[in-house]
Amino acid sequence: MSEQTPSYLAGHLAPVPDEIEAFDLHVEGALPTELTGRYFRNGPNPVPGEDTGHWFTGPGMIHGVRLNQGRAEWYRNRWVHTKRTDGAPFRGPDGSIDLAAGAANTSVVKHGGKIFALMETTWPYELSPELDTLGPCDFNGRLTTGMTAHPKEDPETGELHLFDYGVRPPFLTYHRLTADGELITSFPVSVPGPTMMHDFAITKNHVVWLDLPVVFDMAMVGRGMPYQWSDKYTSRIGVMGKDDPTVQWFEVEPSYVFHVGNAREDEQGRVVLDAIRYSRDAWNQSWNQVGGAPRAEQAARLAVASLHRWTLDPATGKVTEQALDDGAAEFPTVDDRRVGRPNRYLYAVDQHAIVKYDSERGQIARHELGEKWHAGEAVFVPASEDSGEDEGWLLSIVTNDDPTVASQLLVHDATDLAAKPVATVHLPRRVPAGFHGSWIPDGELTR
Repeated sequence: MSEQTPSYLAGHLAPVPDEIEAFDLHVEGALPTELTGRYFRNGPNPVPGEDTGHWFTGPGMIHGVRLNQGRAEWYRNRWVHTKRTDGAPFRGPDGSIDLAAGAANTSVVKHGGKIFALMETTWPYELSPELDTLGPCDFNGRLTTGMTAHPKEDPETGELHLFDYGVRPPFLTYHRLTADGELITSFPVSVPGPTMMHDFAITKNHVVWLDLPVVFDMAMVGRGMPYQWSDKYTSRIGVMGKDDPTVQWFEVEPSYVFHVGNAREDEQGRVVLDAIRYSRDAWNQSWNQVGGAPRAEQAARLAVASLHRWTLDPATGKVTEQALDDGAAEFPTVDDRRVGRPNRYLYAVDQHAIVKYDSERGQIARHELGEKWHAGEAVFVPASEDSGEDEGWLLSIVTNDDPTVASQLLVHDATDLAAKPVATVHLPRRVPAGFHGSWIPDGELTR
């Protein structure tokens, strides 16, 4: 690749040209027998010869590894076959979106015994456990908007909270599914403009909205992702009851959030939100890079996104902000059993490391991969249903800069992240660095 090649088509992001599968993968170390299921990871992968103009817009490809009783039975990768993959335009000249023509390239989640590939603002696409594309899902005609790539499942009720944002009113719509996957609640939420709301949060009693100053720009349609930072758009975080569309808004320092770590209610009834915060400079530099600026044109990185905390007090209307770390971080994750509840541990990745934050002790543990290896999102899998919050495994696909070096699925003991992985699954090919993944136990597919 030349220095003029867009960044999303080069190095550790370079797409692979085909779909393959391999069986009986080599495992270094010992896979925990508790890990019986599938690890799926989603990300953009343009077809050979295609340049979609932005890293975020390439068609989705799922990379899957099947683990069973200490064995790595198979690896396979499959494009998610949507109308977009078949050539239909994603967005019309007026900015309108075909809900069945998304790239389905951002995340892959399980809910109600089904597997969905997701991309915000479009319908989810259902997949088989073997990664065949089954088709778009609108939940029996009840979903008339798109669906976020970051829905939140309440660990107590099993309900799935989700939303859609759009380029024309209503700019934000809230939805909720039952544990069995029935869409039961939908209503608009008032925001002043077409903000790009990539993620949100829930607590036991609330939904937390991120109304931040990256907004749709009609003049940019047809040139990659048509969003840019606006100094005129106020940064706000909203707190809404799960059954009450009234939102209490808190104005915060100008910033942007791609990904939430977790939110919770503290003993004083305040809402505490932990997320990866981008300043204006950090956002602009990151957007320039993922937008495809050739490496020769990318400025030295001077600002980083890092872990931040907002404490919102509904009783007083006041908000406080606190930087929890000054180091770079992204793709935060928690034990899914702690979503919306108090959590001690939060996991994330730096470019060449997997990171664990211990909020009780104020400690940060790191597993360094080396400068040529890039860390993928670390997904926590509990050792058992009743194990402690940090008792389990972290799964992450790591990718080398060298296109001839195959990727690896690392399995770490979450309680000792700095140590050598307990198991390394050697994959049969390089897996481009991508976005989000999920661990899907066998039992979740047979309910």
